[in-house]
Amino acid sequence: MYFNMKISRIIPIAMVAAMTAVSCSETDYMTFDTANNGVYFTKDTLNYSFSVTPIEVKTYTYKVPFRIMGPTSGEQRTVKFRVDPQLTTAKEGVQYNLGQAVVLPDSINGYIPVEILRDGLEGTYATGYTKYKLHLILEENEFFQPTLDTASQHRILTFDNAIEQPEWLSAHGEKVWDVSTLGVWHPYKFIKMVEYFHALADILPETYKKMVEAYGENLENIPYGDPYVYRTIFKKYIYAPMYEFFSNPANHDMIVEAYPDFPFDFPSPY
Repeated sequence: MYFNMKISRIIPIAMVAAMTAVSCSETDYMTFDTANNGVYFTKDTLNYSFSVTPIEVKTYTYKVPFRIMGPTSGEQRTVKFRVDPQLTTAKEGVQYNLGQAVVLPDSINGYIPVEILRDGLEGTYATGYTKYKLHLILEENEFFQPTLDTASQHRILTFDNAIEQPEWLSAHGEKVWDVSTLGVWHPYKFIKMVEYFHALADILPETYKKMVEAYGENLENIPYGDPYVYRTIFKKYIYAPMYEFFSNPANHDMIVEAYPDFPFDFPSPY
């Protein structure tokens, strides 16, 4: 009797296990069914500003990321999308150009390449910058169909040419700018500051890496606005070249043409 009871318990367990295996197999099959290839946007916030990039840089390609659901492929596949004119303020060919959206072979990730055209962006530091919007919507094609919720099928990229004062904060959480070292705030000063900072990558590569870790790639975060740990390096390789550049009469007309309100008050670091 004990043997029969043991067998009677084993049989249902085996049946459940078999059903579970079948269920898992069906789930896997549905996951990789080519009829269910979906596509959706991933990153929520899409912003770009030319900010501290040198004024010689005229274009930037922003990659709007998306991801697919379903199996990968050994072939490159395209993803269809369109621009919603109702929520888009930028003009194609003037402020931006669009490239082809593709999913590379053996990948689940792709992007829509948006080339932002700096010369088409309106506004100045003195008058204020125009912020542009580009509303993108995913659409169905022979490879993919938009999936998940509606919000995952729409994204708005905002972009401009603004150069904002960096988030260097005082102990009270207020923005600070070291006037005694840099003169009054002006965006072109910050552009040159970051430019000379990046030059340290070739001059002092190991030190530069540590400074990037401490202050950010574009000096986004200098506590209290004072890089006291590397103050000597800043003075020699950043402040001194800035002073020489802004004091050089040969640069005056070029600076005024780009920034008519430039103050020319950079203090001597010597």
